[in-house]
Amino acid sequence: MQYIEPYLASYGALALFIIVYFESFGVPVPGESALIAASLLALNGTLSLTAVLIACFIGAVLGDCTGYLIGHFGGRKLLQRFGSRIKLTPERLTILEEQFEKRGIYMVATARFIVILRQLNGIIAGSMHMRFSHFLAANIIGAIGWTAVWGAGPYLFGGTLAPVAAYIKSLWS
Repeated sequence: MQYIEPYLASYGALALFIIVYFESFGVPVPGESALIAASLLALNGTLSLTAVLIACFIGAVLGDCTGYLIGHFGGRKLLQRFGSRIKLTPERLTILEEQFEKRGIYMVATARFIVILRQLNGIIAGSMHMRFSHFLAANIIGAIGWTAVWGAGPYLFGGTLAPVAAYIKSLWS
């Protein structure tokens, strides 16, 4: 987080938006760490919590939608051509499609909380040709939950539990 904090302090919610947006469509950047850092910066008054939460939510939804478009228009062809390199055989691809038909909404909404899946969520959903309206609804629900947990959570618990943690730490000293 020490590398992210100066950017967040200097550029604020815009930096968070950019980081979360790029992470949400597959670029390996530390979106969750940036969100936690921004939440803690909001706790000490450097950033506005409202701006942090809005930037995170919008970046997450738009990033996943970008990933969906990438997957929808090119992901399927890439999976068919190079899937065998990651052990995604045609049989496994068929099973994945069936799972997305049955549980796609749940998979998209909860994938936001799992590190690798968060980055590939939209691309996979688009590649599986999930209906965009279902994807968007699940994407919004997942983004709201993720933003609340990692955006508001550190802010709320950092302020509330900091005195308790300091007291416990003093007992060990």
